[in-house]
Amino acid sequence: MSNEIKTHYRKVFKSDHLGVADLEDFLEMKSNLIFTIDYVRQEIGATVAGKEINANIAYFKEGIKPLVLNATNSKVMKSLTNSCFIENWENVVIQLSIDPTVKLMGETVGGVRVSPKRVTTSKPVLTKDNIKMWDNAKKAFARDGNFNSVLSRVNISIENQNLMISELNNV
Repeated sequence: MSNEIKTHYRKVFKSDHLGVADLEDFLEMKSNLIFTIDYVRQEIGATVAGKEINANIAYFKEGIKPLVLNATNSKVMKSLTNSCFIENWENVVIQLSIDPTVKLMGETVGGVRVSPKRVTTSKPVLTKDNIKMWDNAKKAFARDGNFNSVLSRVNISIENQNLMISELNNV
């Protein structure tokens, strides 16, 4: 299996917000799509997909693109946190998925969904600071060509997965 990073056809249609193409990239890298919300901000007149809208936008600790929380995903966040206040949605670990049945103006386009299941994180988080774990994870990725065995033992952000791949490609 190749360590080559591939380019999704929708990447040319640049978006400042998390979308299906981004999640497909993460899935290609064998990510579990688990992220931690740093904070949520209501943005009035935010530009999303070329249109000005009012939206709840979640920003992530992992440094990935922010996610526009549409009505469906906002309801899930309310359920996960037992709070209708976006200030209480900070530091919530969520799992994202692609829902191919999402429609927009009558057309099936697919969309990003927040899983209604609570995420439990009992695995340690792998960063470059833990040199021994980092080196072991690099060896596992080099051996397997993916992060499956690494993710079975630790959580590693997309940013750190990319850093690890970059380190391996520069060897």
